[in-house]
Amino acid sequence: RSYAGNDCVSVVCAFDMQRSCLMTKEERKKLLAGKVDYLIDYPFTGDLMTMEAERFIQKILYEKLHAAHIVVGSDFSFGYRKRGDHQMLERYAQKYDYTVDVVEKARLGDREISSTYIREELAKGNIRKANELLGYEYRISGQVVHGEHLGSTLGFPTANILPGIQKHLPAFGVYLSRTVIDGASYGSITNIGKKPTIAGERPAGAETYIYDLDENLYGKKIEVHFLDFMRPEMKFSGVDELKMQVLKDKETGRKMHGAER
Repeated sequence: RSYAGNDCVSVVCAFDMQRSCLMTKEERKKLLAGKVDYLIDYPFTGDLMTMEAERFIQKILYEKLHAAHIVVGSDFSFGYRKRGDHQMLERYAQKYDYTVDVVEKARLGDREISSTYIREELAKGNIRKANELLGYEYRISGQVVHGEHLGSTLGFPTANILPGIQKHLPAFGVYLSRTVIDGASYGSITNIGKKPTIAGERPAGAETYIYDLDENLYGKKIEVHFLDFMRPEMKFSGVDELKMQVLKDKETGRKMHGAER
């Protein structure tokens, strides 16, 4: 945003690839609020996918966005069959009257930080490492929906959300979490998975027990931030064994939240 001033504004252009993503459109919008002037979610259509790289520079960057300064990563590629890169942008900079800044990827140790690296850590349930790589707490959000109401029957009501197939989920299991509701943050524990102890097939989702909150959340939009991995998802012999484990998880979670403070 340092380039932004009286003569130009800052714009982030994000291409909607319609695949499992680490950050949804809504999450991206919240994270960039106040940091850039405009956020453009550009649909990855067939026309865009087959557009030659120079035409992309001319039609999108020059004619539509009136780009004055372009900032890209060193591995940035664009255009049909990814024929465009930062070197092409630099070659056409004078013709289309813009400047180019190429940003090298950040590194942790001897490895570049990338979405692939982050997905690997999420697949291991290594949420602390994933958060370190991201620079923020990995999160999912959604509207609280009705589940089987088993938690209420067992004495620990939970909030169920289905983040949608586009949101990349961490490894199935129980996590230390914090849940944000109407701007307020509450300690919580969250199960990611398909509830294998309960009969029937269901989509993967999040079930969150929120400490110190007695409120009807159905229909509310909540945001669950993941802090640490507690245990993998397990199938129990029955409801009684499940209840005993959840009671242990609640106690462990309280202790871990106390240590976080």
